[in-house]
Amino acid sequence: MKPKVKAVLLNFIAFVTLFLVIRLILGHYLPINRIFLAVTSAILANILAPKFGAIRTKEGEKVFMKWVFRKGTKEL
Repeated sequence: MKPKVKAVLLNFIAFVTLFLVIRLILGHYLPINRIFLAVTSAILANILAPKFGAIRTKEGEKVFMKWVFRKGTKEL
């Protein structure tokens, strides 16, 4: 699998996982409109999800992760 495809899939999986968890938790505790709940969950998931990217290095293309809860980047 190419690193760019892997990065896109990892971004999607991280976003969907956080979106569903946040939506279920907020939906359980807060009685708000479904559209507002979905938009709020999407915004929070977008902020909290780790970002993956394929970066070209001297050794070839590699996948790196940047996250709000970690300093710097991490190579996968």
